[in-house]
Amino acid sequence: MEKLVIIGTGCSGLTAAIYAARGGHSPLVLEGTHPGGQLSTTTLVENFPGFPEGIDGPDLIYKMKQQAERFGARFEYKTVTQFEQRNGHLAVLADGEWIETKSLIVASGASARYLGLPREQELVGHGLTSCATCDGAFYRNVPVCVIGGGDSAAEEAGFLTRFASKVYLIHRRDSLRASKIMADRVLANPKVEPVWNTVVTEYLTDEGGEMRAVKLQDTVTGAERELEVKCVFVAIGHVPNTQPFRGHLDMDESGYLLPNSPGTSTKIPGVFVAGDAADHVYRQAITASGTGCAAALEAERFLAEHG
Repeated sequence: MEKLVIIGTGCSGLTAAIYAARGGHSPLVLEGTHPGGQLSTTTLVENFPGFPEGIDGPDLIYKMKQQAERFGARFEYKTVTQFEQRNGHLAVLADGEWIETKSLIVASGASARYLGLPREQELVGHGLTSCATCDGAFYRNVPVCVIGGGDSAAEEAGFLTRFASKVYLIHRRDSLRASKIMADRVLANPKVEPVWNTVVTEYLTDEGGEMRAVKLQDTVTGAERELEVKCVFVAIGHVPNTQPFRGHLDMDESGYLLPNSPGTSTKIPGVFVAGDAADHVYRQAITASGTGCAAALEAERFLAEHG
């Protein structure tokens, strides 16, 4: 019987592990199929406090993991696929093994939706990203493109005009799905050029493997052309990694977990949520860490109250 199991090793899961381990609870942290979460695919993080020169995403994750291990957190490369309640305790199925625990922090994060084109994963961090806030400042005075037509795409395109020389907003339809106020604002920006009825069919790279251009196809005529850009920002949504908890925990229509307000607790006593699995608004490393801290503190209080 574990005292505390933490699912996920992004910023939220690792911060929760640091706090819980330092509190003497020796949490078991299950790393899943993508250890480190989305930050492990980011080359340079410049907006995490404490690193004035920036820090590589994988290096930041490694340091946080070391810090948690120093206080006694234990890590296993296992992926949770099921969850259930058992006789007043909790249980998760991880790689075929049921693990029982008195408390649980779900910090399983969310995965960005990409297009599914060849070489996509190897280009993440090399001119392909899903986070303008994270990576926009690296592309000053060069052309970039945003793929998508919703509020997120409009917001990302508007944000990128602070840095890029030109922002192409590529959408497969002839109008944005974004709210009218968001759509009007971004289309009125002189740096934004909409590319209607168009899909990206291929990423084109330079000799160094960095993004050089994208191949476009008109959805009406079928005509193809190249568009030179230094970075592609994909803004077609995220998928929260919460499938094992469907039917058990409250979620919105997209699958994001809905904790009790205020706090990180859920309708199941002893289950807490943190990070991008419950956040479709901010999705930043520092906000994920904050909720990871809160979840650990609430889990510690729960364990104290329940012996």
